[in-house]
Amino acid sequence: MFTKNTYIQRRAELKQLVGEGIVLLFGNNESPCNYPANGYAPFRQDSTFLYYFGQHRDGLVGVIDIDNDEEWLIGDDIDVEDIVWMGFTPSVSDLAAEVGITKTAPMKELEKIVNRKSSNSKSVHFLPPYRHDTKIQIMDLTGIHPSKQKEAASLALIKAVVKQRATKSAEEIACIDAACDVGYEMHTTAQRLIRPGVTERFIAGQVDGIARSLAQGNSFATIFTQHGEIMHGTPSDSPLEDGRLVLCDAGCELNDYCSDHTRTMPVNGQFTQRQLEIYSIVEECHDHVLKVARPGVKYQEVHFAICRLMAERLKELGLMKGDLDEAVRQGAHAMFLPHGLGHMMGMDVHDMEGLGQIYVGFDEETRPNLEQFGTNCLRMGRRLQPGFVVTDEPGIYFIPALIDEWRASGHCKDFLNFDMLEQYKDFGGIRIEDDLLITEDGCRFMGSKRIPYQSKESRN
Repeated sequence: MFTKNTYIQRRAELKQLVGEGIVLLFGNNESPCNYPANGYAPFRQDSTFLYYFGQHRDGLVGVIDIDNDEEWLIGDDIDVEDIVWMGFTPSVSDLAAEVGITKTAPMKELEKIVNRKSSNSKSVHFLPPYRHDTKIQIMDLTGIHPSKQKEAASLALIKAVVKQRATKSAEEIACIDAACDVGYEMHTTAQRLIRPGVTERFIAGQVDGIARSLAQGNSFATIFTQHGEIMHGTPSDSPLEDGRLVLCDAGCELNDYCSDHTRTMPVNGQFTQRQLEIYSIVEECHDHVLKVARPGVKYQEVHFAICRLMAERLKELGLMKGDLDEAVRQGAHAMFLPHGLGHMMGMDVHDMEGLGQIYVGFDEETRPNLEQFGTNCLRMGRRLQPGFVVTDEPGIYFIPALIDEWRASGHCKDFLNFDMLEQYKDFGGIRIEDDLLITEDGCRFMGSKRIPYQSKESRN
């Protein structure tokens, strides 16, 4: 938690941005894994609730009555039977006082409070829900069916939350830097363990253990796989094989803020010539972002600058051909890079994605292209501002099914050497990812230590 004044100021700014009505911010409830008493652990609070109310306990709802300038923390106190199993838990009034709130009520009073206030208010604002129990709460309070709640969510509240959470304060930046330092320990642990014969699952388990030992846990399920061409490949029992590449995409949560890094390494510690050629392109693209990402530049423009550089280098290898500007315009580069360069990051590893990517990564000036393959996966395109934290994660992937489909249809045949692509179907994929803070005059990577990623040739 930050200081009481941090939460008071955040809620005050939220009230100014939304302007009128009553705001409902739902904390998360415990979620059962396979029976009610066996919940998913550790408990994860809703990020927006945390941002404004700071408390990690389950079963809470924050109410902000803008018109009457009232703030409530709603929830039930823990009884003695729960204390026997869970230990002492502060009262709801004590939790409220810690974040500068004076009004509290048990959960049974929530409907009465909302109905009493909303009768005198213009709007009831809530965010798009992502848990089914929250959807039921909203239906009970408003009568809006769960299937209609995404569309009924308050655009004014969404935009206000995005505006506040997108720009990180100095204390938030310090939290992300610290999480990235734990990320360093996670990835360097993996790098020390990688060798032929060790299973993917074993190394991923060691990586996850670091996140649980030094932080609150993982910021997302660890991706550790020799099939780097699969964007979200999960660890298997397969042993690491001599001559292959293995990709590790992992991060942690520390003090409610995330890290997210990716490294790709040769299992035997030595790149083949073909692997090094592709790896060096990804490395150059990754480093080029540092030169071009700065306030006022659209991240969409940075993305396409990387796509153009990648296409140029792939043409030098013979994998691409023709007019490269036209190739990028038509999306030929998406054969190799079918995702965007990066995404917002903060309290969520894909920060605020649940509020709608069109509001988080885009705005009225910069709109997404949802029609073109690859470009439709660009999560961040808007102009960069100081305090933004974004990921820098270029990659090159050789996806056999995609190669076959494009070859059969002739898609982008003027820009792709399909005969040569056939020879790379067994290659896998490479991604290098770091977390980037936009500063007043440029950008910097986050964390005090850089996870090794440079090929031996680039270090000499």
